[in-house]
Amino acid sequence: MGLSKYSFSKSEKFTGKKKIEELFKRGSSFYLDDFQVRYITGDSKKPNQILISVPKRNFKRAVDRNLLKRRIREAYRLNKHLIDHADSDAKSIYVGFVYLSKEILTFDNIQSQLIRCLERLGNINNDVGSNPK
Repeated sequence: MGLSKYSFSKSEKFTGKKKIEELFKRGSSFYLDDFQVRYITGDSKKPNQILISVPKRNFKRAVDRNLLKRRIREAYRLNKHLIDHADSDAKSIYVGFVYLSKEILTFDNIQSQLIRCLERLGNINNDVGSNPK
């Protein structure tokens, strides 16, 4: 694919109003620690894509939301190899991370929680069929 192991390129960002609506309507989800993780599988040719959401309801100030999104994005960038599909048979996965905590957690806490989320997603993606609902 030409992407560096530790990069986070534009092609890895999950965008598009219709695609995001589909993720939240049709996608499967689970809760783990301070995250709600929504996911849906897609083409095997494309890179995995993620969306990060920090609700305005919990953090009124944009600087706080942006800080948390930067921390989550960095934790994902460093640990995305946990869900990358090495074999060509695995499908790409589109993931939405919704931050649920009411406090601003440290990077280390966010990273450890995100690693657990990514490991679970990796297991789901490697399962036979790996189709959501």
